[in-house]
Formats: sequence, C-alpha cells, structure tokens
Amino acid sequence: MSSLTAASENAPSQVTAQRMGAMLIGMGVLHFVAPKPFDMIVPAELPGSARFYTLASGVAEATTGALLIAPRTRRLGAVAAVALYVGVFPANVNSVRVLWNKGWPARIGTIARLPLQIPMITQALKVYRTAPR
Repeated sequence: MSSLTAASENAPSQVTAQRMGAMLIGMGVLHFVAPKPFDMIVPAELPGSARFYTLASGVAEATTGALLIAPRTRRLGAVAAVALYVGVFPANVNSVRVLWNKGWPARIGTIARLPLQIPMITQALKVYRTAPR
C-alpha cells in the first residue's frame, strides 16, 4: 500500500478525531463558563459537591479533546474518550430523572441523548484503530 493510499484512508479518522477533540474541548470549557446545568445532573449519590464533579469532568473533557487533536497522542485520546463517554453515562441517565418534570422537550432531549453514547464510543474506537502508532 502506498503512503498516499494510507494517508487517504486515515484522513476521515483524522477529521473525526479533530471534530471530536474540538467538541470535547468546547464542552470542557463550558463546564467552567456555565457550570450550573452540569451541577444539576450530577447524581446526588456521589460523595462530595456536584461542582467538584462538574469541574473535574470539564478538565477531563478538555484534556481528552486536546489528546485527540494532536496526532502523537490521538490513540491515548481515543481511549480516554471511550472512558469519558462511559463515565458520564450515569449523569446522562440522571438527567432524565432530574429534568423529567420540565416538559416534553426536556424529556425527549435527555432520553434521545442516551443512545447517542453508542455512536460516540464507536467513533472513538475507530479513531483508536486508525490513529498513528
């Protein structure tokens, strides 16, 4: 396989990694700029303050995003993204409970978000498989 063919096969994965990275950095920053909505969905069963989890997950998201953007750390970033998507799933489930009484748009949005974790995880795994070693 020529290097041109290999580069063209990895190009979609590179774009996916960059988009995922930019999205995660943006969401991570949002945890600091507007933390209250994130605080609200932190499961109450967790020890400590909700703000701690909001800020910690913001750092994790921004760091994971940066790892995905840089080609040398992309594989690590992809593994971190999978862990992150699995790790925040309980908060996404909790958001259904917390926002249930906020009307149908909130219900639909929070419920629809749950199965979206699957393609996000599969995209991160694809980035991992095609990232430079």
